[in-house]
Amino acid sequence: MKAMVLAAGLGSRLKPWTLEHPKALVPVQGVPMLERVIDKLRREGFDEIVVNIHHFGEQIVEFLRKRDFGIPIHISDESDRLLDTGGAILHALDLLKPWESPVLIHNVDILSDANLHALMEAHESGGADSTLLVSDRESSRHLIFDEEMNLRGWHHVKDNLYRPSGFIPRPDDREYAFSGIHVVGEGLADSMKRKQKDEKFPIMDFLLRDDNGCRIKGVVREGLRLIDIGKPATLSQANMDFLGKYS
Repeated sequence: MKAMVLAAGLGSRLKPWTLEHPKALVPVQGVPMLERVIDKLRREGFDEIVVNIHHFGEQIVEFLRKRDFGIPIHISDESDRLLDTGGAILHALDLLKPWESPVLIHNVDILSDANLHALMEAHESGGADSTLLVSDRESSRHLIFDEEMNLRGWHHVKDNLYRPSGFIPRPDDREYAFSGIHVVGEGLADSMKRKQKDEKFPIMDFLLRDDNGCRIKGVVREGLRLIDIGKPATLSQANMDFLGKYS
């Protein structure tokens, strides 16, 4: 199985660390986040990984050069231009080859106890072009699904704003928080290559497009333990209570 770790972000909320280091190497209980994510992927059977780089990318390259994870790790270089989450995937398609087998996409700043192998199996059996791991946890932003867990829209809870434009909620809609972990298959990759003109774009914007021609499904993980260490408060929390909780 193949995975991509999105590790190119600027990490603006983690200053002053990110004034001299990439967010991907911020330590949680002394271990860089990138290492924790790669180790989790490897333990769950992923045997080839792509890592994208931009902000202090040379530090990530050097870090990976010095570590032996026992599996091939490829670099998708975005040094010239940060491409956002969707653009990162599009840029790396020749490395990912989702037309050969689906690829798991994992944000580098996410710690969780998610069963990633089970997510891949759910994608394979679900017939979707992309499968999103979601859970019923507190979040300011929700994804909206129908009764069969097909993606319909996006909801900013605090401001009660919906996407795409003109979205009308239905009584049987289900709302869940996105985990920052999803699967990309051949259909989604082909659609992005055909329809996406600007190479820089968030993946969620593309998933919510009416004309993407793709079936996007959600898989709910009940009781998912997850923390996004992209903010000082949550990073501090992870450093206090990580051990055994998100692995």
